[in-house]
Amino acid sequence: MRRSSKQMMLENAILKRIDGKAKQATEWLFANDELQVLQEYANIVSIKRLGFNDHGPVHMRKAMLNALIMFGLLADANIKFNLEREGLARRDDCLVAVLTASLLHDIGMTVARENHEHMSVQLGMPFIEELLKLLYPDDLIKHIVLRSLVIEGIIGHMATQRIHTLEAGLVLIGDGCDIEKGRARIPSILMKKPRVGDIHRYSAGSIEKMRIIKGEEKPIRIEVEMAESAGFFQVEEVLYPKIASSPVKPYIELYAGVTGKDMLRYL
Repeated sequence: MRRSSKQMMLENAILKRIDGKAKQATEWLFANDELQVLQEYANIVSIKRLGFNDHGPVHMRKAMLNALIMFGLLADANIKFNLEREGLARRDDCLVAVLTASLLHDIGMTVARENHEHMSVQLGMPFIEELLKLLYPDDLIKHIVLRSLVIEGIIGHMATQRIHTLEAGLVLIGDGCDIEKGRARIPSILMKKPRVGDIHRYSAGSIEKMRIIKGEEKPIRIEVEMAESAGFFQVEEVLYPKIASSPVKPYIELYAGVTGKDMLRYL
């Protein structure tokens, strides 16, 4: 199936950063036409039917890349992930779960906005099962454990249910970090009349750049640069609550500010 240039750019950026089973899993997911259709339809429902922002192939890959970058920063800081500490899997296996959950987390938008994280699990289960059978044909323990971890990542991405692993916490924050203005551009063009909730689009339109880099005091530093102060709403109402409810919070520095001015430190 035809993929957009933006989608392909993100896929290439992701694949360049990974190898081993994580790369095998990601290539399989990217090549799956049924999953591609689900993601594109999720975007139609989100933008055209409901008037929300991007929840399609580009957003899911951005969330995936964000989670991957943070995963690497934690790994570089010698932070062990939950399945590593518990002796259930290797780091590469943990990454498989993070990437898979990130790429499936919003496919439930094809059904409804409310409880879409639960719908994403239901729709994603065939992909999860087939992928894990491919990667771990003779390892029942990893199959079962990673399946549950992927589900935790998907269920937890709305911060409405408590999660307990760094792996799921990365999916949650990776999703929350997709707040740059491009994500809200199409809904803003299509919506002709103001409506309740427009502040989310207007504030997102103020976000010029979101950076995930190595922190000075902690492994991860997230910087949000905005054109005007309306962007603080996006940081405080979307991103910060997700970080605050994530097990990854102790490892994050969060800064936000208007271009040309000093940044405010939240964490």
